[in-house]
Parts: sequence; structure tokens; C-alpha cells
Amino acid sequence: MKTILAEAEKSLVAIAALAFLCCALYPATVWTFSQTLFSFQARGSLLKRDGQVVGSSLLAQKVTAAKYFHPRPSCAGDGYDGTASGGSNLGPLSRKLIGDIGARARKYREENGLPPGYAVPADAVEASGSGLDPDISPENAMLQAPRVAVARHVPVEAIRRLVEQNTLPPALGFMGERRVNVLELNLALDQQR
Repeated sequence: MKTILAEAEKSLVAIAALAFLCCALYPATVWTFSQTLFSFQARGSLLKRDGQVVGSSLLAQKVTAAKYFHPRPSCAGDGYDGTASGGSNLGPLSRKLIGDIGARARKYREENGLPPGYAVPADAVEASGSGLDPDISPENAMLQAPRVAVARHVPVEAIRRLVEQNTLPPALGFMGERRVNVLELNLALDQQR
């Protein structure tokens, strides 16, 4: 019986030590480290305009006004729903997916004054895996630039320069593609006034 009680005591001490280490010390260390060195990211990468939070640079938002750049399409919930992140899960042979992409391509061409059949960037018509991808390709942004310029009554070259200034390189210089964060670009547009 003494052996069982001694083993139980050792187990309880081990559980208490691991609980303190894993549930208190480690989270407190990570929280302190992140708040100290990466406070913007640790607080959700929130972007502000006039002191008010307007969104996160990590999540796309639904934008339909002609004077703003539009993000990738979303399949998250009813669209851009952060609580229902996810793709459509439709395969490449799905008639619904093919129809949706065709409809999105027609709408994109119409909104941006492109001729029928014009090849549009994939990110203009295909939703991302999360449905909340905040970035678009520079090619997508450049095709939207004339619409934004007309809606804002500014030269298209000024809008294209702004796109170039807001184009981010691949992560770590080699991972992924160049990209443009839509929310950051739209905030930069509003600051140009």
C-alpha cells in the first residue's frame, strides 16, 4: 500500500509541475515575448484610420465600391465571414465551380472595362482556401486601377504608382509570390486625398 501511495504522490507532483510549466509559465513567457517584440502582430495586425480600427491586414473584407480595390472572392460563410473560414471544397470538374468562376470572370471584366474573353488573373475569380485571403496579385490590382482612377477622378498613373508602392515581395524574399494587401492599399488610397 505504501508503494501505491508513494507512486500516487510522485504522479501528483509531476502533474502539478507540468501544469504550472505548460499552463502558466510557458504561456506567460510567450505572451510577454510576443507583446514586447511583435506587439502589432500579437494584437491581430489591426489597421486604423483616424484612430478607429477598420480591419486586420490578415483578413479580407467585402468591398464593392468602385473607388476601392476589390479582394479575392470569398466562400467563407455568406462571404468574408471570419467565423466560417473555408473554401468551397468543390473539385476542378464541379459544374457549380466552373459556373461560379465563369460568372465571376464576366462580372470582373464588366466592372473593370475589359473586353469579353479577356484572360483575368486567377485570384480575381477563384476564392482562396480560407476565403479570407487579404492579398491579391499585382496583375489583379493593375487591372482594377483604371476603374479606381475613374471613380476617384485621378490619373490612372497615380493609382498604378500607388499599387507599385504597396506591392510586397515574396515572404523572406523567395517564398510565394509578390502580393498587394487590399486593405492597406485602400487605406493608402484614402490618404492620397
